[in-house]
Amino acid sequence: MDISLADTQNGTLIEPKSVHGILWLQTHFESDNWESISNGLVIIPARDAEMLAEDAQNAGINVNFINSLSQIDKI
Repeated sequence: MDISLADTQNGTLIEPKSVHGILWLQTHFESDNWESISNGLVIIPARDAEMLAEDAQNAGINVNFINSLSQIDKI
């Protein structure tokens, strides 16, 4: 896996998981954002994340898109 995208309440968290993922993300974001992205500190709107994932996969980047998960209380 090169990039992990995980839904949160505020958007989608971007987490690069490989050098390939980091390098690819660097071509899509301004240099001011690279440090935050490499540290997994960036959340983008879900719609943008879907487009980003599709673009990355078309470029041969392995993307793991984790839809929002919720835990149900046990009875």
